[in-house]
Amino acid sequence: MNKISIIIPFLNEADNVEGLVSALNQYFASKQNYHTEVILVNDGSTDDSVQKFSKATFTNIDAKLISLSKNFGSHAALRAGILNATGDFICFMYADLQDPLELIDRLYENLTKLNDIVWATREATNNGLVEKSFSSMYAYLMKKYAVKSFPDKGFDIVMFNKKVQQQLNNNIEANSSIFLQILTLGYKQTSIYYQKQERKKGKSKWTLSKKIKLFIDSFVAFSYAPIRFVTVVGILLFIIGFLFSAYLIIRRLVANDLASGWPLLGSLICLGFGITNISLGIIAEYLWRTLDASRKRPVFVIDQIIDLKNNAK
Repeated sequence: MNKISIIIPFLNEADNVEGLVSALNQYFASKQNYHTEVILVNDGSTDDSVQKFSKATFTNIDAKLISLSKNFGSHAALRAGILNATGDFICFMYADLQDPLELIDRLYENLTKLNDIVWATREATNNGLVEKSFSSMYAYLMKKYAVKSFPDKGFDIVMFNKKVQQQLNNNIEANSSIFLQILTLGYKQTSIYYQKQERKKGKSKWTLSKKIKLFIDSFVAFSYAPIRFVTVVGILLFIIGFLFSAYLIIRRLVANDLASGWPLLGSLICLGFGITNISLGIIAEYLWRTLDASRKRPVFVIDQIIDLKNNAK
């Protein structure tokens, strides 16, 4: 019988523990076509999430809790779960249950049809205008400049086999997107569609700063577009500067009506230094990530692993 490992990263989700455990127990109570392993990954929670999970009772499920030494981010938490997963197939889920558990059966069914990776792509979301705009822009830029197969409305859930797991464990990337890494592996992939639900309890930990970091990481790790942008901007500025200089010389020789203009000079200096600093910042992002990778510091540090089998009925 096949075994599915479900990785659930969490950060301060104490309000959702009871509902999550109840939903897992109820959903997997009658599953007989596969065995289930749930891996809960604590990404540096400061509330009593860990204590609640440690005391929770699981039925018909093998469960364990991995605690990271601090908050490394959700993608690092997922990587920690993948490293410790023992299932034939691995799937991501989240503690707020905005993604229905029914997806697991649908993903499993499609994965057994000679696929290596199956994505669950959102048909629509109930997010606000700002978040929808950010997601749409991110998807558009990723599809145009980084990964051509990136879905228009993004994804949060994926299931894959042990072949993919081995590749991910052999290449644990820092400052990267695990979803884009999976997407670019090149194995046989397919997608299903679903409706994302509203969060019932607690607050989302997907803050603006985390979105900005993902945006930067995605482009720096999977696209040469920022470096190409620096080159194009440099060429355009050179052409503009050359034409403007030629215009000033000709105007001076023909009409001789130009007065010294400190405001114009100041504007050009500010523009030039601004573009230069932006370009240097983009290059620095690549250099910093190269330095960070060369240090070979761990992407995550596991503090402890708690086997929750004793909690099972």
